[in-house]
Amino acid sequence: MPTASIGDLTVAYDEAGSGDQALILVHGHPFDRSMWRPQLERFGRPGRRVVTADLRGYGATSVVPGTTTFETFARDVIGLADHLGIGTFVLGGLSMGGQIVMETYRLFPERITGLILADTSAQAETPAGRTIRHQMADRLLTEGMGPYAEEVLTKMVAPSNVATLPEVAENVMLMMLAAPPAGAAAALRGRADRPDYLETLEGAAVPTLVVVGSDDAFTPIADAELMHKTLPDSILAVIEGAAHMPNLEREDEFNAILDAFLTSVEQR
Repeated sequence: MPTASIGDLTVAYDEAGSGDQALILVHGHPFDRSMWRPQLERFGRPGRRVVTADLRGYGATSVVPGTTTFETFARDVIGLADHLGIGTFVLGGLSMGGQIVMETYRLFPERITGLILADTSAQAETPAGRTIRHQMADRLLTEGMGPYAEEVLTKMVAPSNVATLPEVAENVMLMMLAAPPAGAAAALRGRADRPDYLETLEGAAVPTLVVVGSDDAFTPIADAELMHKTLPDSILAVIEGAAHMPNLEREDEFNAILDAFLTSVEQR
């Protein structure tokens, strides 16, 4: 497992492929870089580098308790790209990872040649949502990840897929159980204070893929449609039969959509 020292942070990451084209993928909460393994293996090739990393507080990357803002996450993404000598790249993320992608584009638009926003939302958190996220952060610190993971599994993975794709459900559950509670809590507190990214998307000057599972209860199709309508140059893909993890629940379909998007970006 390679690691990078970025300031006081030790970042665990995986890399596949080589060349001038680059794709960086950001995982969601409460997962780690392994959620992108099918895409790392599928898209890393001669001519394209694919990088996946554990966010601070997750996986094998340093845990920093307290509050982790999206700006901090975004600067970590750029720090890793700098460490790896990657100048410009396509940046994708799922759920919280998609919001970190939007924050990274807000701060560093010159570094990004394309965006992938999967099962995510651009709106600022509501007052009620802020309260819930802070309460959940407290719960994770007192209860650990187990009760939360049990509660949300059938929202992360569609119930029908839990039954028919048990290996996917097990993978998702194991990632959630392995998340360090202090890191996950810090991210939730930062997520509670996220800004509205619709203005950022309205001014986006790069092609964007917006993708969502048809059965996603966390970030429903309406959120994806709003981003698609706001973005000047975007494609919307709804993946039938998937909930919040379409890259795992419908791997082949997700990869086909991503392949077409990456090819179009690289041909520009």
